[in-house]
Amino acid sequence: MSLGLQAASVPSWFKSSYSGGNATECVECAYLSHAALIRDSKCISGPTLSVRPQAWHRFVDSVRHGLPGPS
Repeated sequence: MSLGLQAASVPSWFKSSYSGGNATECVECAYLSHAALIRDSKCISGPTLSVRPQAWHRFVDSVRHGLPGPS
């Protein structure tokens, strides 16, 4: 999962390298200048989660380093 946010005006979706090995458990991400977007790759026209870039960085760092979240 890349942390380098490359801002774009149109989402360029990519599959997470940490998604499950089978095709049924994939998450896709895209970066815009104002948000990181997350969606289910099986339902590309479905809902999209939008989070601030700072929040996405914090989340990815905590997963990468095994840090506990807020209690």
